[in-house]
Amino acid sequence: MGIEVKNITKRFGSFVALDNVSLDIPTGELVALLGPSGCGKTTLLRIIAGMESADEGAVLFSGEDATHVHTRERKVGFVFQHYALFRHMSVFENVAFGLRVKPRNERPSEADICDRVMKLLSLVQLDWLADRYPSQLSGGQRQRIALARALAVEPKVLLLDEPFGALDTQVRKELRRWLRRLHDEMHIASVFVTHDQEEALEVADRVVVMNKGHIEQVGSPDEVYTAPATPFVYRFLGNVNVFHSRVHGQWAEVDRGPGKDETVAFVRPHDIEILAHQAEGSLAARVQHVQAIGPLVRVEVEHQGEIFEVELSRERHDQLQLTAGQAVWLRPRNVRVFQGNQALDANTFDLGGGI
Repeated sequence: MGIEVKNITKRFGSFVALDNVSLDIPTGELVALLGPSGCGKTTLLRIIAGMESADEGAVLFSGEDATHVHTRERKVGFVFQHYALFRHMSVFENVAFGLRVKPRNERPSEADICDRVMKLLSLVQLDWLADRYPSQLSGGQRQRIALARALAVEPKVLLLDEPFGALDTQVRKELRRWLRRLHDEMHIASVFVTHDQEEALEVADRVVVMNKGHIEQVGSPDEVYTAPATPFVYRFLGNVNVFHSRVHGQWAEVDRGPGKDETVAFVRPHDIEILAHQAEGSLAARVQHVQAIGPLVRVEVEHQGEIFEVELSRERHDQLQLTAGQAVWLRPRNVRVFQGNQALDANTFDLGGGI
Protein backbone atom coordinates (compact mmCIF):
# COMPACT_ATOMS: atom_id res chain seq x y z
CA MET A 1 0.00 0.00 0.00
CA GLY A 2 1.54 3.28 -1.13
CA ILE A 3 1.27 6.55 0.79
CA GLU A 4 0.55 9.95 -0.74
CA VAL A 5 0.81 13.11 1.34
CA LYS A 6 -0.83 16.07 -0.41
CA ASN A 7 -0.31 19.70 0.63
CA ILE A 8 -0.29 19.01 4.37
CA THR A 9 -0.22 22.03 6.69
CA LYS A 10 -0.22 21.75 10.48
CA ARG A 11 -0.11 24.56 13.03
CA PHE A 12 0.27 24.50 16.79
CA GLY A 13 -1.00 27.93 17.77
CA SER A 14 1.14 30.44 15.87
CA PHE A 15 3.84 27.83 15.16
CA VAL A 16 3.70 26.28 11.69
CA ALA A 17 4.97 22.71 12.08
CA LEU A 18 4.30 21.71 8.45
CA ASP A 19 3.82 24.13 5.58
CA ASN A 20 2.19 22.70 2.43
CA VAL A 21 4.16 19.43 2.47
CA SER A 22 3.66 16.84 -0.29
CA LEU A 23 5.34 13.43 -0.59
CA ASP A 24 4.81 10.09 -2.38
CA ILE A 25 5.98 6.79 -0.83
CA PRO A 26 5.37 3.70 -2.98
CA THR A 27 4.83 0.18 -1.67
CA GLY A 28 8.06 -1.58 -0.79
CA GLU A 29 10.09 1.58 -0.23
CA LEU A 30 11.91 2.41 3.01
CA VAL A 31 11.95 6.19 3.46
CA ALA A 32 13.79 8.24 6.09
CA LEU A 33 12.42 11.56 7.32
CA LEU A 34 15.63 13.34 8.31
CA GLY A 35 16.14 16.71 9.93
CA PRO A 36 16.90 18.62 13.14
CA SER A 37 14.59 18.75 16.15
CA GLY A 38 11.49 20.82 15.43
CA CYS A 39 11.63 20.46 11.64
CA GLY A 40 8.25 18.68 11.45
CA LYS A 41 9.31 15.10 10.75
CA THR A 42 7.56 13.46 13.72
CA THR A 43 4.43 15.58 13.17
CA LEU A 44 4.31 14.36 9.56
CA LEU A 45 4.72 10.74 10.70
CA ARG A 46 1.91 11.09 13.25
CA ILE A 47 -0.39 12.63 10.63
CA ILE A 48 0.28 9.67 8.33
CA ALA A 49 -0.56 7.36 11.24
CA GLY A 50 -3.74 9.28 12.10
CA MET A 51 -2.45 10.27 15.55
CA GLU A 52 -2.55 13.95 14.56
CA SER A 53 -4.97 15.79 12.28
CA ALA A 54 -3.75 18.13 9.57
CA ASP A 55 -5.21 21.63 9.33
CA GLU A 56 -5.07 21.44 5.55
CA GLY A 57 -4.28 18.78 2.96
CA ALA A 58 -4.89 15.05 2.66
CA VAL A 59 -3.31 11.64 3.24
CA LEU A 60 -4.05 8.89 0.73
CA PHE A 61 -3.40 5.16 1.08
CA SER A 62 -3.34 3.33 -2.27
CA GLY A 63 -5.08 6.29 -3.85
CA GLU A 64 -7.95 6.37 -1.32
CA ASP A 65 -8.42 9.35 0.99
CA ALA A 66 -7.56 8.30 4.56
CA THR A 67 -7.44 11.82 6.02
CA HIS A 68 -10.43 11.26 8.32
CA VAL A 69 -10.03 7.50 8.77
CA HIS A 70 -9.38 6.45 12.38
CA THR A 71 -5.93 5.14 13.27
CA ARG A 72 -7.35 1.66 13.94
CA GLU A 73 -8.71 1.48 10.40
CA ARG A 74 -5.55 2.61 8.62
CA LYS A 75 -3.72 -0.73 9.00
CA VAL A 76 -0.62 1.07 10.20
CA GLY A 77 2.05 -0.37 12.47
CA PHE A 78 3.74 2.26 14.69
CA VAL A 79 7.00 1.82 16.61
CA PHE A 80 7.89 4.42 19.24
CA GLN A 81 11.35 5.53 20.30
CA HIS A 82 10.89 4.35 23.88
CA TYR A 83 9.32 0.96 23.06
CA ALA A 84 5.97 1.60 24.89
CA LEU A 85 5.86 -2.06 25.97
CA PHE A 86 3.45 -3.13 28.70
CA ARG A 87 5.64 -3.85 31.72
CA HIS A 88 3.13 -6.21 33.34
CA MET A 89 2.87 -8.38 30.22
CA SER A 90 5.27 -11.04 29.00
CA VAL A 91 7.02 -10.68 25.66
CA PHE A 92 4.47 -13.08 24.14
CA GLU A 93 1.49 -11.10 25.46
CA ASN A 94 2.97 -7.78 24.34
CA VAL A 95 3.21 -9.05 20.77
CA ALA A 96 -0.24 -10.65 20.95
CA PHE A 97 -1.91 -7.52 22.34
CA GLY A 98 -2.95 -5.98 19.01
CA LEU A 99 -4.54 -9.26 17.93
CA ARG A 100 -6.44 -9.79 21.17
CA VAL A 101 -8.08 -6.33 21.10
CA LYS A 102 -9.42 -6.69 17.56
CA PRO A 103 -13.23 -6.69 17.22
CA ARG A 104 -14.64 -10.17 17.84
CA ASN A 105 -15.52 -10.74 14.19
CA GLU A 106 -11.93 -9.93 13.13
CA ARG A 107 -10.06 -11.55 16.02
CA PRO A 108 -8.04 -14.67 15.13
CA SER A 109 -8.51 -17.85 17.09
CA GLU A 110 -6.27 -18.49 20.09
CA ALA A 111 -4.34 -21.08 18.07
CA ASP A 112 -3.81 -18.61 15.23
CA ILE A 113 -2.68 -15.91 17.65
CA CYS A 114 -0.16 -18.27 19.22
CA ASP A 115 1.14 -19.36 15.83
CA ARG A 116 1.47 -15.80 14.51
CA VAL A 117 3.18 -14.47 17.63
CA MET A 118 5.75 -17.26 17.72
CA LYS A 119 6.49 -16.78 14.00
CA LEU A 120 7.08 -13.06 14.58
CA LEU A 121 9.28 -13.71 17.61
CA SER A 122 11.28 -16.10 15.46
CA LEU A 123 11.50 -13.47 12.73
CA VAL A 124 13.01 -10.96 15.17
CA GLN A 125 15.16 -13.78 16.60
CA LEU A 126 13.71 -13.57 20.10
CA ASP A 127 11.38 -16.59 20.30
CA TRP A 128 13.47 -17.92 23.16
CA LEU A 129 12.42 -14.92 25.27
CA ALA A 130 8.65 -15.38 24.90
CA ASP A 131 8.05 -15.84 28.65
CA ARG A 132 10.29 -12.96 29.79
CA TYR A 133 9.13 -9.49 30.82
CA PRO A 134 10.35 -6.16 29.34
CA SER A 135 12.40 -5.38 32.45
CA GLN A 136 14.44 -8.52 31.79
CA LEU A 137 15.42 -7.45 28.25
CA SER A 138 18.16 -5.25 26.85
CA GLY A 139 17.27 -2.05 24.99
CA GLY A 140 17.89 -3.65 21.62
CA GLN A 141 15.71 -6.65 22.51
CA ARG A 142 12.88 -4.38 23.69
CA GLN A 143 12.94 -2.48 20.42
CA ARG A 144 12.73 -5.69 18.42
CA ILE A 145 9.77 -6.80 20.52
CA ALA A 146 8.10 -3.42 19.86
CA LEU A 147 8.64 -3.99 16.14
CA ALA A 148 7.22 -7.53 16.34
CA ARG A 149 4.13 -6.12 18.11
CA ALA A 150 3.67 -3.55 15.33
CA LEU A 151 3.93 -6.30 12.70
CA ALA A 152 1.52 -8.68 14.47
CA VAL A 153 -1.57 -6.89 13.12
CA GLU A 154 -0.20 -7.32 9.57
CA PRO A 155 0.07 -3.61 8.78
CA LYS A 156 0.12 -2.32 5.22
CA VAL A 157 2.36 0.55 6.34
CA LEU A 158 5.12 0.54 8.98
CA LEU A 159 5.98 3.81 10.74
CA LEU A 160 8.91 4.21 13.13
CA ASP A 161 9.62 7.30 15.24
CA GLU A 162 13.37 7.43 15.98
CA PRO A 163 13.28 3.67 16.68
CA PHE A 164 16.93 3.43 17.72
CA GLY A 165 17.33 6.80 19.42
CA ALA A 166 17.48 5.38 22.95
CA LEU A 167 20.15 2.77 22.14
CA ASP A 168 23.92 2.90 22.28
CA THR A 169 25.97 3.29 19.09
CA GLN A 170 26.91 -0.35 18.53
CA VAL A 171 23.38 -1.66 19.11
CA ARG A 172 22.01 1.04 16.77
CA LYS A 173 24.31 -0.13 13.97
CA GLU A 174 23.31 -3.76 14.42
CA LEU A 175 19.58 -3.01 14.54
CA ARG A 176 19.48 -0.71 11.54
CA ARG A 177 21.13 -3.39 9.38
CA TRP A 178 18.61 -5.85 10.77
CA LEU A 179 15.72 -3.45 10.00
CA ARG A 180 16.91 -3.11 6.40
CA ARG A 181 16.87 -6.91 5.95
CA LEU A 182 13.49 -7.24 7.66
CA HIS A 183 11.95 -4.52 5.49
CA ASP A 184 13.14 -6.29 2.34
CA GLU A 185 11.40 -9.46 3.53
CA MET A 186 8.13 -7.71 4.42
CA HIS A 187 8.04 -5.50 1.28
CA ILE A 188 5.66 -2.86 2.66
CA ALA A 189 5.89 0.92 2.67
CA SER A 190 8.02 1.90 5.68
CA VAL A 191 8.79 5.39 7.00
CA PHE A 192 11.18 6.12 9.84
CA VAL A 193 12.06 9.38 11.54
CA THR A 194 15.66 10.12 12.48
CA HIS A 195 18.02 13.02 13.10
CA ASP A 196 21.01 10.71 12.56
CA GLN A 197 22.45 11.37 9.09
CA GLU A 198 24.48 8.16 9.00
CA GLU A 199 21.43 6.11 9.93
CA ALA A 200 19.32 7.62 7.15
CA LEU A 201 22.04 7.27 4.51
CA GLU A 202 22.78 3.66 5.43
CA VAL A 203 19.25 2.27 5.76
CA ALA A 204 16.85 4.19 3.50
CA ASP A 205 15.95 3.80 -0.16
CA ARG A 206 15.11 7.51 -0.20
CA VAL A 207 15.87 10.32 2.21
CA VAL A 208 13.50 13.25 2.83
CA VAL A 209 15.50 16.13 4.31
CA MET A 210 13.24 18.49 6.28
CA ASN A 211 13.80 21.96 7.73
CA LYS A 212 11.37 24.34 9.45
CA GLY A 213 8.25 22.57 8.23
CA HIS A 214 9.41 22.27 4.62
CA ILE A 215 10.97 19.53 2.53
CA GLU A 216 14.40 20.71 1.37
CA GLN A 217 15.21 17.69 -0.80
CA VAL A 218 14.05 14.17 -1.61
CA GLY A 219 16.45 11.69 -3.17
CA SER A 220 18.49 8.54 -2.79
CA PRO A 221 21.15 8.57 -0.06
CA ASP A 222 23.81 9.13 -2.71
CA GLU A 223 21.87 11.98 -4.35
CA VAL A 224 21.29 13.99 -1.19
CA TYR A 225 24.89 13.55 -0.05
CA THR A 226 26.75 14.15 -3.32
CA ALA A 227 24.36 16.68 -4.89
CA PRO A 228 22.65 18.66 -2.09
CA ALA A 229 19.87 20.87 -3.43
CA THR A 230 20.29 23.66 -0.86
CA PRO A 231 22.95 25.03 1.52
CA PHE A 232 20.96 23.61 4.45
CA VAL A 233 21.18 20.06 3.07
CA TYR A 234 24.91 20.50 2.46
CA ARG A 235 25.52 21.67 6.02
CA PHE A 236 23.24 19.08 7.62
CA LEU A 237 24.63 16.03 5.83
CA GLY A 238 28.18 15.63 7.05
CA ASN A 239 31.13 17.94 7.55
CA VAL A 240 31.64 20.72 5.04
CA ASN A 241 33.95 23.65 4.40
CA VAL A 242 32.35 26.95 3.38
CA PHE A 243 34.15 29.45 1.13
CA HIS A 244 32.52 32.88 0.72
CA SER A 245 33.03 34.33 -2.73
CA ARG A 246 31.59 36.44 -5.55
CA VAL A 247 30.97 35.39 -9.11
CA HIS A 248 32.44 37.44 -11.96
CA GLY A 249 31.52 35.94 -15.32
CA GLN A 250 33.20 32.53 -15.32
CA TRP A 251 35.17 33.13 -12.11
CA ALA A 252 34.37 32.46 -8.48
CA GLU A 253 36.67 34.56 -6.32
CA VAL A 254 37.27 33.75 -2.67
CA ASP A 255 37.35 36.27 0.20
CA ARG A 256 36.07 39.22 -1.82
CA GLY A 257 33.52 40.22 0.82
CA PRO A 258 29.76 40.63 0.50
CA GLY A 259 28.14 42.03 -2.58
CA LYS A 260 25.18 41.56 -4.87
CA ASP A 261 26.94 38.67 -6.62
CA GLU A 262 28.05 37.01 -3.37
CA THR A 263 28.06 33.22 -3.49
CA VAL A 264 28.93 30.42 -1.09
CA ALA A 265 31.03 27.48 -2.23
CA PHE A 266 30.83 24.18 -0.30
CA VAL A 267 33.54 21.52 -0.29
CA ARG A 268 33.65 18.29 1.73
CA PRO A 269 36.82 17.70 3.79
CA HIS A 270 37.74 14.64 1.71
CA ASP A 271 37.41 16.73 -1.48
CA ILE A 272 40.29 19.07 -0.62
CA GLU A 273 43.76 18.06 -1.73
CA ILE A 274 46.80 19.24 0.24
CA LEU A 275 49.87 20.04 -1.87
CA ALA A 276 53.43 20.67 -0.78
CA HIS A 277 53.94 23.18 -3.60
CA GLN A 278 51.81 25.81 -5.33
CA ALA A 279 49.80 24.62 -8.33
CA GLU A 280 47.14 26.09 -10.59
CA GLY A 281 43.88 26.64 -8.73
CA SER A 282 45.42 26.23 -5.26
CA LEU A 283 45.17 28.40 -2.15
CA ALA A 284 47.99 29.20 0.27
CA ALA A 285 47.36 27.84 3.79
CA ARG A 286 49.11 26.80 6.98
CA VAL A 287 48.67 23.61 8.99
CA GLN A 288 47.18 24.18 12.46
CA HIS A 289 46.52 20.68 13.78
CA VAL A 290 46.93 17.06 12.65
CA GLN A 291 44.97 14.17 14.18
CA ALA A 292 44.85 10.51 13.12
CA ILE A 293 41.37 8.96 13.43
CA GLY A 294 41.29 5.30 12.41
CA PRO A 295 42.17 4.97 8.71
CA LEU A 296 41.93 8.75 8.17
CA VAL A 297 44.00 11.75 9.17
CA ARG A 298 42.11 14.95 9.92
CA VAL A 299 44.06 18.14 9.21
CA GLU A 300 42.97 21.63 10.24
CA VAL A 301 44.45 24.35 8.05
CA GLU A 302 44.20 28.15 8.15
CA HIS A 303 43.61 30.27 5.06
CA GLN A 304 43.29 34.05 5.44
CA GLY A 305 42.07 33.79 9.04
CA GLU A 306 39.56 30.97 8.36
CA ILE A 307 39.98 27.38 9.57
CA PHE A 308 39.18 24.57 7.13
CA GLU A 309 39.12 20.82 7.67
CA VAL A 310 40.76 18.32 5.33
CA GLU A 311 40.58 14.52 5.49
CA LEU A 312 43.50 12.51 4.10
CA SER A 313 44.27 8.83 3.85
CA ARG A 314 47.07 7.56 6.07
CA GLU A 315 49.11 6.88 2.95
CA ARG A 316 48.78 10.45 1.67
CA HIS A 317 49.62 11.88 5.07
CA ASP A 318 52.72 9.69 5.29
CA GLN A 319 53.85 11.14 1.96
CA LEU A 320 53.34 14.73 3.10
CA GLN A 321 54.56 14.34 6.71
CA LEU A 322 52.47 17.31 7.82
CA THR A 323 53.24 19.17 11.04
CA ALA A 324 51.67 22.18 12.78
CA GLY A 325 52.92 25.48 11.33
CA GLN A 326 53.83 23.98 7.95
CA ALA A 327 53.00 26.05 4.82
CA VAL A 328 50.89 24.09 2.30
CA TRP A 329 48.56 24.64 -0.65
CA LEU A 330 44.91 23.60 -0.91
CA ARG A 331 43.21 22.47 -4.11
CA PRO A 332 39.44 21.83 -3.72
CA ARG A 333 37.58 19.29 -5.87
CA ASN A 334 33.83 18.76 -6.38
CA VAL A 335 32.95 22.33 -5.46
CA ARG A 336 29.23 23.10 -5.08
CA VAL A 337 28.32 26.77 -5.50
CA PHE A 338 25.11 28.50 -4.34
CA GLN A 339 23.69 32.00 -4.70
CA GLY A 340 21.14 32.13 -1.91
CA ASN A 341 19.30 28.79 -2.17
CA GLN A 342 19.98 28.50 -5.90
CA ALA A 343 22.58 25.89 -6.88
CA LEU A 344 24.91 27.00 -9.67
CA ASP A 345 26.81 24.75 -12.04
CA ALA A 346 30.38 24.79 -10.69
CA ASN A 347 31.59 23.52 -14.05
CA THR A 348 30.73 26.89 -15.57
CA PHE A 349 33.29 28.59 -13.34
CA ASP A 350 37.04 28.64 -13.67
CA LEU A 351 37.53 28.02 -9.98
CA GLY A 352 41.27 28.38 -10.28
CA GLY A 353 40.87 32.15 -9.98
CA GLY A 354 40.09 31.94 -6.29
CA ILE A 355 38.87 28.56 -5.28
